Amino acid sequence: MKRILIRDANIVNEGKIIPGDVYIKEGLIYSVGGDLSGKEADIEINANGKYLLPGLIDDQVHFREPGLTHKAEIYTESKTAVSGGVTSFMEMPNTIPQSTTHELLEEKYSIAAQRSLANYSFYLGATNTNIETIKSVDAANVCGVKVFQGSSTGNMLVDNPDSLEAIFKECPILIATHSENDNIIKANLERYKKEYGENIPAKLHPKIRTEEACYDASKTVVEMAKTFGTKLHVLHISTGKEVALFDNSLPLSEKRITAEACIHHLWFSEEDYKTKGNFIKWNPAIKTSEDRALIVKGVLEGNIDVIATDHAPHTIEEKEQSYLKAPSGGPLLQHGLPALLEMYHDGKISLEKIVEKTSHNVAILFEIEKRGYLREGYFADLVLVDLDSPWEVKRDNVLSKCGWSPFEGQTFRSKVTHTIVSGHLAYENGVFNEDINGRRLKFSRNVG
Repeated sequence: MKRILIRDANIVNEGKIIPGDVYIKEGLIYSVGGDLSGKEADIEINANGKYLLPGLIDDQVHFREPGLTHKAEIYTESKTAVSGGVTSFMEMPNTIPQSTTHELLEEKYSIAAQRSLANYSFYLGATNTNIETIKSVDAANVCGVKVFQGSSTGNMLVDNPDSLEAIFKECPILIATHSENDNIIKANLERYKKEYGENIPAKLHPKIRTEEACYDASKTVVEMAKTFGTKLHVLHISTGKEVALFDNSLPLSEKRITAEACIHHLWFSEEDYKTKGNFIKWNPAIKTSEDRALIVKGVLEGNIDVIATDHAPHTIEEKEQSYLKAPSGGPLLQHGLPALLEMYHDGKISLEKIVEKTSHNVAILFEIEKRGYLREGYFADLVLVDLDSPWEVKRDNVLSKCGWSPFEGQTFRSKVTHTIVSGHLAYENGVFNEDINGRRLKFSRNVG
């Protein structure tokens, strides 16, 4: 593996920004900071004052393989991730077949080992009946167990109260939940069907998948986790009311209950349905500007611990269908970091906080081995960004296989210029080097 020297960078790491160099050798960070010009390197990158961050770790993506590869593939979406500075991802189980057994899960790992440009892990999917599989999950090699409380893409719904309780009582590793109350959603949907028939407008999505549906489900799992001491991570918080369910008084390493915010809930509001329609139809729904402000506040104040994308591609043709037929989800990996950097330019979040929420905290929360920081001896996962390099998102520069983005027409002021994955320069100024694939994430967990 090539030795890499990064010169003259502004290094954003562990709450500080310091000028200096980084030297990478044998896939690991060998030295950080100061003048390292004497080091022998096969590749030298002159950062010229650009900002060097730990590679992002996205704890929630949907890459659609196997079974739905007309939308996306592990290969195409891992490339998209790398172009957006995401060096590691954790992918969801609602593929075809669903990853609800150890054998099916390992098939995904096998595909990723051969095709993923980024580092990877995959969730085991929970069902009403696979508790024995969940109990025997490999804590060192699997990121978590995914529980769908609300029906979403793939319809993996744990709707038996006894099954849900058993999972929370017996699961040996982190449980990540999609928390929406399906009964509330169904009742709302039926009401609007009576009013609009098959022609429900997309702007009513947050009126169907409501604050009440989200809060009720999140409150249920938080209370259950407290009862059983479960390590719980509630995904894609979409309401301000939910933020109050999560504690910010403890260090993250001591928390048993944590929460995630996603790019689309930090950026868009219900006003955007007027122009974007189904192209910002996600589950849970994008809601009010007040909800968005409270979610941002929760991120800054520590109630919400990490930021992810919930990258979930569907084809343009699928999204252009009527509201009832159009699937929920959209691509975000390529533009997630530029969107956060835009928020930085607007004074809404600091660079240090972005790094904390997208790298450091994900590594702490999932107990990932030797990643998430720019530290000597850690895997060299890094992203270099130019904060003054404007570019416009256009359909012809979207890299996700689905071929569109909810950010089309947006000009971002910042650009990812280099991405290094486990010591391999995988992306440089728009060009990919696919000679070396990413690695399987490992987890240092004390289970029992």
